[in-house]
Amino acid sequence: MGATVVVIVGALVQAAGETPAGKAIGLGLSVSVPEQYRRLVEQAGTTCPELNPNVLAALLQTESEFRPDRTSPAGAQGIAQFMPSTWETDGIDGNGDGKRDVWDPEDAIPSSAKYLCKVARDVKDVPGDKQSNMLAAYNAGPYAVIKAGGVPVNGETEGYVKSINALASKPVPVSGGGGQAMTMEQVVTAVNAANDQVGMPYSWGGGDATGPTTGSCCSPNGSSGGNIVGFDCSGLVLYAYAKAGIFLPRTAAEQYAASEPVNRNEMRPGDLIFFGSTPEGIHHVGIYVGGGRMIEAPRPGTNVRYGPIDSMPDFYGVGRPIAQQKKEI
Repeated sequence: MGATVVVIVGALVQAAGETPAGKAIGLGLSVSVPEQYRRLVEQAGTTCPELNPNVLAALLQTESEFRPDRTSPAGAQGIAQFMPSTWETDGIDGNGDGKRDVWDPEDAIPSSAKYLCKVARDVKDVPGDKQSNMLAAYNAGPYAVIKAGGVPVNGETEGYVKSINALASKPVPVSGGGGQAMTMEQVVTAVNAANDQVGMPYSWGGGDATGPTTGSCCSPNGSSGGNIVGFDCSGLVLYAYAKAGIFLPRTAAEQYAASEPVNRNEMRPGDLIFFGSTPEGIHHVGIYVGGGRMIEAPRPGTNVRYGPIDSMPDFYGVGRPIAQQKKEI
């Protein structure tokens, strides 16, 4: 795997951690983020393993409702609500324009992520849920969390932490509607299930919801999977999403019909990438993992692997698996 893929899969595993909010990672945001701030949130949300974009988005929503001109009664400033003394020590020049401006989201959003990572390290040895302790430290300060042995009971911080965790753990809506939204827990489970099969032999017709199976005869070029235990492309997808509780049809074309179309520039890890010339002529499918890469069972004679999404010339489209959704092809 390339470094980019390792980072993304690692983030998926990290996101399956202790807090439900940790399962709603930057594979699309469950919090409605203004378009002009979305890329900032998605990039800054991967600053450290303790943080993810949905948690950062939920924090900014809770702090300021994404208003860069907000000033609190206590004097906290900007979209991330930094106190002036904290900004002086922890604000950064996020956009490289030579200024550290608390009122500029291009500085304040990455500064917020950096500060979250800093306080996460400060309270890493405190018992309890690490994400909740990090958020509590952002609100009340690391010393208060260390002194309390967890989230302080002070009439404010408990509600603050619960609110952000609840926002960050909402299911991510699908584009267009009409089906049941995947949760990020399901996406993490599916990608990890596919990742666990890397190295498994390709077998034409192989694979079902229970795992690798003996395949059948024969592929268009005459290759038989009758004596090979493994997966073909759609068998791998079927298995991975079954592990997540989403049951898809068997063939790539049927899987496309059972998915919600997604614009290529909006795809996120867990989406399916289809190849072919027409909906009924789709012949290959892979699971997108980010960074221009996918997990796939490519062809007879190969193994399940990570590959570039442009490895085939007939890219057809992107689909997001939807539970119990069916379209005609």
